[in-house]
Amino acid sequence: MTIAAFIMGLAFILIHLLANELIPTKRIHRLKWFSFSGGLAVSYVFVYVLPTLHKEQLNVKKYYDYLTMESELYFIGLIGVLMFYGIQKVVRKAQVNDHTHKARFLFWLQILFFGFYNMLVAYTVISHNVSGVQAVFYGLAVGLHFIAVAHDLWREYADIYNKVGRYVLALGIIAGWILGVTVSFSPIFESIIFAFIAGAMMLNVLKYELPPDEEAHFPTFAFGVISYTTVTMALKFFFQW
Repeated sequence: MTIAAFIMGLAFILIHLLANELIPTKRIHRLKWFSFSGGLAVSYVFVYVLPTLHKEQLNVKKYYDYLTMESELYFIGLIGVLMFYGIQKVVRKAQVNDHTHKARFLFWLQILFFGFYNMLVAYTVISHNVSGVQAVFYGLAVGLHFIAVAHDLWREYADIYNKVGRYVLALGIIAGWILGVTVSFSPIFESIIFAFIAGAMMLNVLKYELPPDEEAHFPTFAFGVISYTTVTMALKFFFQW
């Protein structure tokens, strides 16, 4: 395991334990924070997640000739979208209908599912052995994504999140961390894992991390998108990421 992988894993764990402490309390600062975070997340999806998913699909096509549709991994990504959207939709419907007990029970299901999601994301990041500047930029984007997800869960049911939920999410990171340094899956299985979390991440970023119009600070959002995209694309060009 590289030093960068160790630092990223530790940072991801601390993010889930301290997410509610990391968000500014003043409204305007909070809006700018989420706008900037959303900008980075959107940029990360378009400059890294989608191109990597395309590259993984080409690799699958190249090494597994019996998969000939040229879109198998995109179907896996779609499954990730459906599963996460379905679970979050059920939880929010129970909240809207004021079914408190049902909503809290379903929230536990949501916590467990995000713990599983965290495990897969951590495994993917750690197993790819990114290092140096590349680790900083990818770790920053994923870390801010984790903060947004964790804060969203904390805001729904702070008592459950603080008592148990954040530890479940942190354990998901630890499990993925351990898998990433001890287990080596086949290339096609790793591609399937990446496709699944890519779909789930795109849903979470585009639907839940982008602040609504009345809470968005567009200049900060645009700065996040432009700055992260510019630097990442420049580094890709010079270092062939």
